Amino acid sequence: MNQDELHKLLRAIRDQHLSIDDGMARLRSLPFEDIGIAQIDHHRELRQGAPEIILGERKTAAQLLAIVGKMAERGSNVLVTRLPADCAESLQTSFPQGDYDELARTFTLIQKPQTSRPTGSVLVVCAGTSDLPVAREASVTARMLGLQVEEVVDVGVAGIHRLLARTDQLQKAAVIIVVAGMEGALPSVVGGLVRVPVIAVPTSVGYGAAFGGVAALLGMLNSCASGVTVVNIDNGFGAAFAASRIIKTTPA
Repeated sequence: MNQDELHKLLRAIRDQHLSIDDGMARLRSLPFEDIGIAQIDHHRELRQGAPEIILGERKTAAQLLAIVGKMAERGSNVLVTRLPADCAESLQTSFPQGDYDELARTFTLIQKPQTSRPTGSVLVVCAGTSDLPVAREASVTARMLGLQVEEVVDVGVAGIHRLLARTDQLQKAAVIIVVAGMEGALPSVVGGLVRVPVIAVPTSVGYGAAFGGVAALLGMLNSCASGVTVVNIDNGFGAAFAASRIIKTTPA
């Protein structure tokens, strides 16, 4: 339930189109709904501006169907991240109006299309093709949150001229999400070219000494470029959510 829906409910009670008892019944599970395997936070959109996001990793198909089903019953938009491929088929069969992105490992179900979009776009910059799954997770999440998204792919520092050719596009973005593995140098380069917030996402891409993304994470945390902030390894979702907060709380 979001603010608009709560206003409609309260007006319906005020205008006697809905009884107090029926209104109470609808509000009873507003804070959360206990379904045994999960306690679904239906109040989150009202409180934070976006519905609860479902982490699909380590959940069974039956668990995901139960959680998504309850959220769908409430008319919520649904985003599942880190979705195992074997569970995706079950969700697509039960919710054919949803969309499964195999690369991003996400499932989205849009029941309330965005009526307005905030000013300013998010630019998702990807160092290499191997980083695309994390970058795509960021793009899917940002779009789910109502943001305008553009993508720039395969512009890592091994061929810096590829990035410099996109300087105009970099400087027009409101927030830039930079996804990179290996040594994680790309966010520092981007941070030195622009004056907008840069959110760095280290990925677990790289040979042994990359330590599953730890090398990129440490490199990004030690960036000498001003205005670069860092999220957790492979956390495209977290970067997109932070970008949404920045854009939606910045005066037009």
